[in-house]
Amino acid sequence: MSSISFKQQVENIGDFLAPGMAKDHPNLPVKKAEGCYYYGLEHEKYLDFTSGIAVENVGHRHPKVVQAIKDSADHLVHGPSGVIIYDSILELAKKLQEILPDPLDNFFFNNSGTEAVEGAIKLAKYTTQRPYVISFTGCFHGRSVGALSVSTSKSKYRKHMQPSWLTYQLPYANPADCPEGEDPDEYFAKKLEKDAEQLFKHQVEPDEVACMIVEPVLGEGGYVVPPHSWLKKMREICDQHGILLIFDEVQTGFGRTGNWFASQTFDVVPDIMAIAKGIAAGMPLSATVASKELMQKWPLGAHATTFGGNPIACSAAIASINVIHEENLLDHTQEVGQYAFSQLKQLQEKHSSIKDIRGIGLMIGIELEDPNGQISAGDLVMKVLDQCLGKGVLFYLCGNEGEVLRMIPPLVVSKEQIDEGLNVLDQVLESI
Repeated sequence: MSSISFKQQVENIGDFLAPGMAKDHPNLPVKKAEGCYYYGLEHEKYLDFTSGIAVENVGHRHPKVVQAIKDSADHLVHGPSGVIIYDSILELAKKLQEILPDPLDNFFFNNSGTEAVEGAIKLAKYTTQRPYVISFTGCFHGRSVGALSVSTSKSKYRKHMQPSWLTYQLPYANPADCPEGEDPDEYFAKKLEKDAEQLFKHQVEPDEVACMIVEPVLGEGGYVVPPHSWLKKMREICDQHGILLIFDEVQTGFGRTGNWFASQTFDVVPDIMAIAKGIAAGMPLSATVASKELMQKWPLGAHATTFGGNPIACSAAIASINVIHEENLLDHTQEVGQYAFSQLKQLQEKHSSIKDIRGIGLMIGIELEDPNGQISAGDLVMKVLDQCLGKGVLFYLCGNEGEVLRMIPPLVVSKEQIDEGLNVLDQVLESI
């Protein structure tokens, strides 16, 4: 057994972990998590406004999820689906059918959001027998080669790794870019129609495009909420040309927007969906989702997995979905999300460093800038993150330049905890 203490290991983290894991922010040493809080080495208490990056929607270590994990481990730890079959994977599929929009009722289970995206693109290409994919500038879909080919939130993610799949990009609809005097709903719907027309005219024929893939709310790229009409127009364009529409709901799913999925929030149903993060309350699980009719065109051997649909992870997902139902977390998310927005608007009136507040449900972005122009927005965000952490509140960042504070608390968060966190943010912005 190593004689090096946990604290010493953290101080020398680069000796153990690659930079991709060791250099993120803030590498907070913790011993325990419970509800909306992390607990440090000396029992320090940190209010978590990250949810483990939109994963712990029902809160850390919810008792019903923990019990489901324990009960499942008493029976089965691993189950290569197809070689064997077990009740938790089938029960989870049935529960997902009940909460997903019709006709999305068939599942290929994976381990991560990236895998769910890979599966979605492969399904689209295989079933349409078309080679090309269209994505939207600023979206993040993962870092494996296929997912990276459609990820454009930051160019550094693609440095020395330009993917071999040829893809095309269209602009994401950011309401902040709407010309003054224009209605964003009308403007961006018309713009998408024109942009797609130009793309099909000059770069790729529509009958060679397998799919369009989009985040219905821009996540890592800056927490941007597009107009409803833009996504509806996207659906129309795909239907017109036989192109499959993929929603990447890795971050927006399982109540984050105040509905089970953003598809329901925007009333637009895709052909394929990638879901992950909040699905299993911290256990590694994801799914590529489509209709049975479409999935039947993707035969045995076209895709496979060893660990996808792990029985313990499926049991955790069942328990998590039950908790969202039982604790009425969808309505709670809408109510507390609106409260958080109202409180943030008051802070914005007080602090000129808050440039914008945007989001939906409990998926909130707080864009910062230095009104005096002395430091970059990204540097300002890092100062705020560090000082908030010093006062016991954990936020995270997003945006192309790291200019946005990402506020994604567990859906069980109370108004009192919202106040607790925003009071700290208020103090930090005041001091800076």
